[in-house]
Amino acid sequence: MSRSRDKELETLNKITGMQKDLLGSLYGDFFSAPVSKPSEKAENIERKDDTKKSAGEAPSEDRVDAVKNAQNALDEAKALFAADGNLNSPEEKKDEEPEEDPMEALDKLIGLGSIKDDVKELTAFVKVQKARQEQGLKSVPVSLHLVFTGNPGTGKTSVARIIAKIYKQIGVLSKGQLVEVDRSGLVAGYVGQTAIKTSEQIKKAMGGVLFIDEAYALSQKDDAFGQEAIDTILKAMEDNRKDFVVIVAGYTEPMKKFIESNPGLKSRFNKYIEFPDYSVDELEEIFYMNCDKYDYKVEEDVKHQIRALITSRKLGSIDNFANAREIRNLFEEIITNQAKRVSSLESPSNDDMMTISIDDLKDLA
Repeated sequence: MSRSRDKELETLNKITGMQKDLLGSLYGDFFSAPVSKPSEKAENIERKDDTKKSAGEAPSEDRVDAVKNAQNALDEAKALFAADGNLNSPEEKKDEEPEEDPMEALDKLIGLGSIKDDVKELTAFVKVQKARQEQGLKSVPVSLHLVFTGNPGTGKTSVARIIAKIYKQIGVLSKGQLVEVDRSGLVAGYVGQTAIKTSEQIKKAMGGVLFIDEAYALSQKDDAFGQEAIDTILKAMEDNRKDFVVIVAGYTEPMKKFIESNPGLKSRFNKYIEFPDYSVDELEEIFYMNCDKYDYKVEEDVKHQIRALITSRKLGSIDNFANAREIRNLFEEIITNQAKRVSSLESPSNDDMMTISIDDLKDLA
């Protein structure tokens, strides 16, 4: 435990003890009184009567001094905590790192060049329109709601989270959190319950972004439940224009049909951002990013095999390739094989536990 943590615990215990002393000074008779027996009932009533008679008497000087001293000590201890920047208990204190600038986080994402340009253009436009409005100039109405289209694993959720933070940074959202849901998180099994369930998610997202993945699943033939969810979301978008954003996402063609299926959706979602599949080079970069993140290294003569595996998987499932998600799966398969190999060693070194060899790629073709 750190010294600062020890100091906080010591100060907290000091405050707790002083609070007890203060309460004891104020209510000492109450806390020290034994539990009354039935036979003592009449005597207790007499004591209450005596207390009422003496209610006008001033408390003793010793009692007043004790209370003042305890209160002063308690105030002093609180001041110590305030000087340390925290009036909460150590359990409630969290070591908070400075939050990364969302634009820097966007730039760090692998690939997505066109997406980054789209987000920056949108941000600049929204920022200027807000500034014009604050200066009393006319501003062009702009919808903050977005449609993300593309295959799985192309970074849609990551970009949505960054956009939520950007919107907060430029002042169009008050909180900037992202609440991610799909059909199962919005639709209930009984008539009338879907609106309640959807409203709960909207409430969580208020001040931030509600991100609906595979949103087209809400618009199926003869689907009263899905339509109820859509109607509830559209009403929330209308009633909370200044502090609520919805981003819907999914495969390109189904999403276009989804938006076209409802006039309310079409009027509110007019900004589309298409997420292209990652190239083999970008997928390879994502793989090695995971290696760096978790302290793994690949032997030089194995790297071309890694690239061959990535290429094979990409070409083998062109229509439904999961992109970064597929690469994470590949990474987990390889390090699982590596763990089996290393566990058989008698005394594996750090280098053994870090190194991915050709043996770890067996049966992955």
